[in-house]
Amino acid sequence: MSDLTWRKSSFSTDGANCVELAAVADGIRLRESDEPDTVLRTSPATLGIFIRAVKDDRLDRTL
Repeated sequence: MSDLTWRKSSFSTDGANCVELAAVADGIRLRESDEPDTVLRTSPATLGIFIRAVKDDRLDRTL
């Protein structure tokens, strides 16, 4: 996975605690900048659903 082009938000200025994304042929990869060896796989559609849920404040905050 070291050959992927990882991107993060321009709002992430200090480089720590950032979610990074990489586009690949079969979807999207996500990782936390301080744990780069742990990588999640998802699709653009699933990531879009998650982002909309966060923006709409539809997630359960009881955890």
